[in-house]
Amino acid sequence: QVQLVESGGGLVQAGGSLSLSCVASSSSFTVMGWYRQAPGKQRELVATCTNSDDTAYADSVKGRFTISRDNAKNTVYLQMNSLKPEDTAVYYCYAVKWRAYWGQGTQVTVSS
Repeated sequence: QVQLVESGGGLVQAGGSLSLSCVASSSSFTVMGWYRQAPGKQRELVATCTNSDDTAYADSVKGRFTISRDNAKNTVYLQMNSLKPEDTAVYYCYAVKWRAYWGQGTQVTVSS
C-alpha cells in the first residue's frame, strides 16, 4: 500500500511563504504533484512534476509557486511565495504509478 505523507502547512500572512513536502512510501512515480481544495470549491490542480522534471502550474500560481522532486528521497516539494488569501485551502499531494495515490492533506491558511 502506497502512502503519501504531507507536511509544512500552517498559517501565514498575505505576502508570506510556506514550503510543503510530501514523502512517498514507494518510488518510481511517473507524476507527482499537488492539488488543493478550498471550502465550498472543487479540488483543483496546483502543480505537477513528471519523472523527467517537466513541470506544469495552474495559472493562478504561476510565478509564485515552485514544484520540485527529489527522487532519491521519494519526495515532492511545493515552495509557495507571495501567498494570497485566495490560496487558503487544504493541499493534497498526489502521485501516479499505474493509478493515482493521495495524501491526507495539509491545511494552508493565508490571512489578509
